[in-house]
Amino acid sequence: MTHPAEHLLVVDDDREIRHLLSEYLTQAGFRVTAVGDGKAMRRALETHRIDLVILDLMLPAEDGLTLCRDLRSRSNSLPVLMLTARGDEVDRIVGLEMGADDYLAKPFNPRELLARIKTILRRAQALPPNLELAEVIAFRFAGWALDTTTRNVEAPDGLIVPLSGAEYRLLRVFLEHPQRVLPRDQLLELANKREAVLFDRSIDVLVGRLRRRLGDDSKEPTLIKTVRGEGYVLAATVDVQR
Repeated sequence: MTHPAEHLLVVDDDREIRHLLSEYLTQAGFRVTAVGDGKAMRRALETHRIDLVILDLMLPAEDGLTLCRDLRSRSNSLPVLMLTARGDEVDRIVGLEMGADDYLAKPFNPRELLARIKTILRRAQALPPNLELAEVIAFRFAGWALDTTTRNVEAPDGLIVPLSGAEYRLLRVFLEHPQRVLPRDQLLELANKREAVLFDRSIDVLVGRLRRRLGDDSKEPTLIKTVRGEGYVLAATVDVQR
């Protein structure tokens, strides 16, 4: 039985780039829909089941950051790869803050784009590292509960908090290694992100996002603590439900 090709949505106002990416990614075995702005992006999302959005930062009317934030308000599970023209670290950090799963600076090698796409899709479909799905049903910590089936966390007051794919993977890493200092590069590796690069602050951004989900004060965190010069530690006892 053959599986349907994964459907990519390219959002870029440059017609030539849309054409080149559509042609290249179609040859790589994907279904591709390419649009030029946010309105067309929303129509495509309503019409098609999209597996990943390739979103340019610089767009007319609504920019990529605004659209990424809008996407995240609608879905935490749809992966977003952001394209930035300048490759500025500030753009990358803000993009991750808005909920992008990864970023790539223009100009880029199409093969690198393809590799990033495959990695993001593989992460989105893969089981969390080190544990089989059947082994753990839920993690309980500091009054919170992570459901591994829905990938949502339940707050101590019963409120259900949805997580993005990146937030879920990072929280799962912390829960698998509680009360243990995890360096940034190890967190990147365990969360199945790309290899860490010099001055890459993506893990700090993800930790900040996760803290906000868990109501953990970033200035004086009590749950996910910063160990200066070393990394981060989940300062909680974890109970596992199998």
